[in-house]
Amino acid sequence: MTTARLVPTRTPTTHSNGGLPPTLSGAPRSDQTTLSSVSRSDPARTKPIPSPELTALRIAYSDISTIASSLEEEDSWLPTRCLGWTVRDLLVHLLSDVQRALVALATPAAGPADRDAVTWWTADEPTDDPGFRELRNLRTIAGAWELEDLVRTLMETTRAVIALAGRTPPEALVATRGHVLQAVDLVTTLAVKTAVHHLDLVMELRRPGPRPEPLALVRCTLDALMGHPAPADWPDERWALLGTGRVPPGGGERRALGAAAARLPLLC
Repeated sequence: MTTARLVPTRTPTTHSNGGLPPTLSGAPRSDQTTLSSVSRSDPARTKPIPSPELTALRIAYSDISTIASSLEEEDSWLPTRCLGWTVRDLLVHLLSDVQRALVALATPAAGPADRDAVTWWTADEPTDDPGFRELRNLRTIAGAWELEDLVRTLMETTRAVIALAGRTPPEALVATRGHVLQAVDLVTTLAVKTAVHHLDLVMELRRPGPRPEPLALVRCTLDALMGHPAPADWPDERWALLGTGRVPPGGGERRALGAAAARLPLLC
């Protein structure tokens, strides 16, 4: 199947930002053409044109919803790539993030933005949980849900996020987790996180992985975080797994990454 790519053709290109796609470079948006800037302000259009980022998020949420709605009770207790997390645990975690997105899109903020689609992942947030407190709390909550109710709530909330995001100007500033960012950047981070957790979710499930559109945003984000593109012949899914620490790099991959291999994972 041929799909439109959200990232530039993977041939070495020299940009002032080190070869990164303009939309993820962190450069002022007034000085660049972004993936989301085309036709947004055309007064002749009576309907908003979905941005590539929003399209990717819609696909990512739709695919997660499709998987969730296909689960049997025993499926929900299968392991995922997240240490100690079952499918059910991960669905609750995803629901929490979708609810955060809904609140963020309904929380306008004064500027300036202090995060974008790339620097969002560089925030100093605690990731260690030596006592597995988060896991134990998550398991308690996940175990209390009826699977049918969990899936229905997840599906309803993802639809609400897409509807609200579609009515929010891409350049609008919103607040979440103590930071301010443009709506388009929030949408991008949501698509990236959902695609990565999609890979986590299907480790033991016989279900398809993420589609090209959200995976392209993952690749774009990882390339920007690394400071240069990963080898062009690496499939998006493989780079997503490597760049997020889901799998260790092989010998050839480590050599291709060079010094950057020591920086993995670039995002969790």
